[in-house]
Amino acid sequence: MDAMEFFELSAGKWRSQRTTHHLPFRRAESGESEITVGTLSADHPRVVEICQLHQVEPSLAAGGALVSWQGTMAWDKTDENHQDSTVMVLVPDLGNSRQGNLLREKGYAEIVPVAGRYLMDDQDGLVLLTEYDTMSSEERFSFASEDLRMRTSTVKRFGGFSTASFCLETRIGSDIDSSVSVDVNPKQALDVPTNRQSYSILGW
Repeated sequence: MDAMEFFELSAGKWRSQRTTHHLPFRRAESGESEITVGTLSADHPRVVEICQLHQVEPSLAAGGALVSWQGTMAWDKTDENHQDSTVMVLVPDLGNSRQGNLLREKGYAEIVPVAGRYLMDDQDGLVLLTEYDTMSSEERFSFASEDLRMRTSTVKRFGGFSTASFCLETRIGSDIDSSVSVDVNPKQALDVPTNRQSYSILGW
């Protein structure tokens, strides 16, 4: 499997159950969302646009994906809104479609255009590595089955790890899809950073 095939397997609508660990505060926060993933051909105008944004020759792209999401986190304030979309483009290394550069319209840890690296590991998991000016992130996506996807991510700032997240995602409409109620303790929200960027490349 290459990365574009992984995108194609991810196409559709997903229900995501998320737990984010705020490591410096030793507290965990739950959340849920609905995610829509669509694939983009190599010559799609949005793929060309992202390549031009990053000054990359569009003919080098293998394709891309458009992801939109709408979700909530347990400690959201009244005016917080986890609804957005983003585009990303795969530019494989010469002769190796299982790794290369990933061009993003928005980053995972900082909401700015960013270029990172992707690779498929020995278990056909998709690993994304991104370096920012003040932090770095690592994400891994894998399929347990056609309708069950798992996602882990870590964000490391100066001085050590900041957050670690785990998502369990079920394809909406599949046999294993189910709704989940979240038990929230509002007191746990004390002292948690207000800037909690939490979306990701293949889903919030």
